[in-house]
Amino acid sequence: MKKIITTAAMLIITVLSFAQSLPANAILGVWESDDSDPKLKFEFYKSGERYFGKLLYASNMYEEDGITPKKDFKNPDELLRDRSRLGITNITDLTYSDGEYSGGKLYNPEEGRTYSVTAKLNNAMEMDLRGYVGFSILGKTMKFRKVDP
Repeated sequence: MKKIITTAAMLIITVLSFAQSLPANAILGVWESDDSDPKLKFEFYKSGERYFGKLLYASNMYEEDGITPKKDFKNPDELLRDRSRLGITNITDLTYSDGEYSGGKLYNPEEGRTYSVTAKLNNAMEMDLRGYVGFSILGKTMKFRKVDP
């Protein structure tokens, strides 16, 4: 029994020692939701030491004609209510530490509300993005895949 436990411990240590974390800038690029409703597409970019997500597409962002982007009419800032939803930066201020992105905000123009957000890259092509209020446990995780490797 002692041999089995020792062998298992060595195997776990070996696997963990070969695991490579992705560089912080691996989040940069275009990401598309896999499982969310509405369907979403963001372009992540870096400014200073923080990461941001610009909304490129949302399946619910167009008027009934399917061409005209909706306005940000529920924005708490009255001066922004006439802007188009297309191209707004609604993921802001993510910082990278220990393989995760945290401390960010996610603005949802459909509701006019802002949530806390974290992100974690599962690998170079898959990301979990979690929006929440208060505690992370009180939130929703959306899966994204990179569309421009």
